[in-house]
Amino acid sequence: MRKRFFGLIVVAAALLASALYGAPSLSAKDDDATVLKFDTMAGVSRPYTGAANAIRGIAGGGLPWVVAEASGELKQSGELKVKIRGLAFDPNDAAVIARGLAGTNTVASLKAIVSCQSATAGVATVVNVSTDLFPATLGLASAGGGNAEIEGKVDLPKPCIAPIIFVANPGGAWFTATGS
Repeated sequence: MRKRFFGLIVVAAALLASALYGAPSLSAKDDDATVLKFDTMAGVSRPYTGAANAIRGIAGGGLPWVVAEASGELKQSGELKVKIRGLAFDPNDAAVIARGLAGTNTVASLKAIVSCQSATAGVATVVNVSTDLFPATLGLASAGGGNAEIEGKVDLPKPCIAPIIFVANPGGAWFTATGS
């Protein structure tokens, strides 16, 4: 009888703890678990343009870019969704203004690159994986240029530590990345 009573107390305590603190996470085994969710991205600013200050081996676009809105989500399965509005050349950059590109998007196809810190044979590595190309609207951001949406899948390394999502041109130079 005591064992039965003790067993009921253990079950009741577990239910109470679950109600108060939430059920244990199964994310390590759940391919639908969210690895990264974001509501903002940062455009490539002047110091990061070109290859001199590449991030994880990914060079920035040749001129500064801005993005009005961005959001997305990366799942453990590698499913990636990114929504961008107003991705365009920086309208306040002197070199952009001199070229007549201020506030416009001139790139019709973009791709997303997921960059992870990982490990191979006990050695820390950087692994960058890309989606296929997806369309973006051309023209002035104020008139709907620089809008794009992706729903793709990448092969994430195991583990994928500290992921960064980049939106890049077909050649792989990034225009915007997760951050603020």
